Amino acid sequence: KIPLDRVEETWKQTSGPFHVKRLAEHYGVFRDLFPAAYFLPQVFLRISYGQDSSAQVHYGNRLTPAEAASSPQVSFEAEQDSLWTLLLTCPDEHLLDKEAEYVHWLVGNIPGGAVQAGQELCHYLAPFPARGTGFHRYVYVLFKQERPIDFQDDVRPSPCHSLVDRTFQTVDFYRKHQDSMTPAGLAFFQSQWDDSVTKTFHHTLNMKEPVFEFIRPPVYHPAQVKFPHRQPLRYLDRYRDGKEHTFGIY
Repeated sequence: KIPLDRVEETWKQTSGPFHVKRLAEHYGVFRDLFPAAYFLPQVFLRISYGQDSSAQVHYGNRLTPAEAASSPQVSFEAEQDSLWTLLLTCPDEHLLDKEAEYVHWLVGNIPGGAVQAGQELCHYLAPFPARGTGFHRYVYVLFKQERPIDFQDDVRPSPCHSLVDRTFQTVDFYRKHQDSMTPAGLAFFQSQWDDSVTKTFHHTLNMKEPVFEFIRPPVYHPAQVKFPHRQPLRYLDRYRDGKEHTFGIY
């Protein structure tokens, strides 16, 4: 038998980071979070939702907003005296600015991989992809800190139910702290609207739920000509008004 654990460890130590980078490029993660830049994920995140850890985050898999309703269990290999910052953001969700994001979770100064012992800068908020907008990407980024960081300017009110306060840009956050941290880990999933999103808008965000619909434009037809040359016999059908004919009925 092939020991799959050893195969996975070998993959992580050899081609794994390059595969994750290619997947992130395919899904446009670097393009939207770190414009004109990228990084090679060297630390692998283990993220699972639910008490039975049935819903796991990999690299573009699909989870429902109901499955991701509460904060997940996050673990990764880290040295005992190391410090980390964990970010969960969505580049597709902002309702007013297509260049901005909404931060869903932000924990800084995490000691040695113990996320629950870190400084929670913004508490967890469930995904809320608006109805009619398709799949949204939810991206976990793990930063390794060189030293303890004063995140006083990045702390959100607790609880934070204001989308204005949650407006965020990963590249600005990284530029502000780039002398003290380096991106090291990456994982992401996709999610689209379900019934739990309505409850999030109404009961958590205390706002009306936006609904987007596609309005199909009318079919364009060029101006009708009196003597159509080399046109099929059904040429006149496109100019009929669609009403039932009354001639010939007695």
